[in-house]
Amino acid sequence: MSDAISVEYLVLGAGPAGLQAGYYLKQAGRSHLILEAGESAGTFFTRFPRHRRLISINKVHTGWSDPELRLRNDWNSLLSAENEPLFTSYTPRYFPAAEDMVRYLADFAEVHGLHVRYGTRIIRISRPDDFEAVDENGTVFRARRLIVATGVSKPYIPDIDGIQHAELYTEVPVDPAEFIDKRVLIIGRGNSAFETADNLIETAAVIHVAGPGSLRLAWQTHFVGHVRAVNNNFLDTYQLKSQNALLDGHVLGIRPDGDDGYLVRVSFSRVAEVVKELRYDRVIAATGFRFDASIFDEDCRPELTIKDRFPAQTAAWESVNVPGLHFAGTITQVRDFKRSTSGFIHGFRYGVKALHRILEQRHHGVPWPSHDLAPGEVAEITDAVIERVNRTSALWQVFGYLGDAVLLGDAPRYLEEVPVDHLHEAVAAGEFGEVESYLTVTLEYGEDHDLVNPFDISAGRTSQEDTSGLDGRYLHPVVRLFRGGDLEAEHHITENLENEWDSERVHRAPLREFLRAQLERPRVSL
Repeated sequence: MSDAISVEYLVLGAGPAGLQAGYYLKQAGRSHLILEAGESAGTFFTRFPRHRRLISINKVHTGWSDPELRLRNDWNSLLSAENEPLFTSYTPRYFPAAEDMVRYLADFAEVHGLHVRYGTRIIRISRPDDFEAVDENGTVFRARRLIVATGVSKPYIPDIDGIQHAELYTEVPVDPAEFIDKRVLIIGRGNSAFETADNLIETAAVIHVAGPGSLRLAWQTHFVGHVRAVNNNFLDTYQLKSQNALLDGHVLGIRPDGDDGYLVRVSFSRVAEVVKELRYDRVIAATGFRFDASIFDEDCRPELTIKDRFPAQTAAWESVNVPGLHFAGTITQVRDFKRSTSGFIHGFRYGVKALHRILEQRHHGVPWPSHDLAPGEVAEITDAVIERVNRTSALWQVFGYLGDAVLLGDAPRYLEEVPVDHLHEAVAAGEFGEVESYLTVTLEYGEDHDLVNPFDISAGRTSQEDTSGLDGRYLHPVVRLFRGGDLEAEHHITENLENEWDSERVHRAPLREFLRAQLERPRVSL
């Protein structure tokens, strides 16, 4: 193996997550290399989404000059100390074109001089000692640690009898003219399914979108992977008595009907599981993507989870069964699946930053960045929390999952943007030193927020008269006290229409009173 290319960190994939990881590794001076199968950064976006419009928002005009606040409405830019390049300078479109993302990622790699080797498709990964990745030309790359940022690169094919007769979202023609007067069934209930349906409204005779369970809409659940408003014109045609419809049920089987059609058996969930066989001219499977683990040898193949779609991961985004194998990007969504934003750039960019800090702390003796607070100063903790929740983009974007922490003791420390699950484990393991008690600070939606109609003003965001915050359903700060790993108390800061939690009476004073009551007890030392 003397001819192998050896580095400390090998990053697979030069998409957004791989480039973000490469940026931090270069900043830290770590030996590393990014390998990309395609000829440019962001190869995925040269093909997807198929209809070439991103659903990640790009709000250029915010009225803010603070770059941290602007990132709350910029879902596409990667993080850098230089704050450049920023995606917002590439297009003013709120929902930008996929080509803009391809240009942006190429420029990000070039501007920061990232160490990327393009045209390098890895076909096998083994681990005789260190990790060994072999490309299709036989070149061997060795690394002590491997960060996989390849995304979900393979279509997820559901277990449906006759599914081979369906056209995959990844391959189906996007020209609506090919569907004139056709009866079309789209299997799937996510954005790819609705993006496809919207594209066919003007030409197809009938469009049915099928899938089990109630339709989940992003504007109500706050999970941006659920159906977005930009893709739901199809719902308008359904509700206004067009020939289109949602089928709430399981597709059981697909079989050919002559030379030019298919009979599809559907079990309808809301009609006592009645099974009907319906005829279609075209059947499209838009059922999502999955992680491809086939390149890993058996001795280092990561365990999979969630219908084998994603690699199972610890709170440090490490494989649960392969030490030293970490993950970055959309495949890290297993840790907050359908609850927060790790599956998307505006979420996982902060996850990659946190992963880098975890690796630096564990393997290079670099402590998590922090700043000291004065012992015994409840007012100072209050001010620090209020300042952060009013400015942070990380806690705003990765709500309920990333949090700030105040490690209490003789020399209290304030840490920013720590994955809360990792925080609990790291404190228990002594990775942050001797810590008996600590505070977490997160931004969260209230309990049952997805059951509240956000357009019902009476059930919407609370007024400034409520100082308890307990009834808040919209995004608001939550401060929790943990002692010995156990939750002892929590305080909800009252939500605000402008997301400005700076009122002395409504926000600061109640938080100060909560902290004083919890932290000035004799057994707790600040």
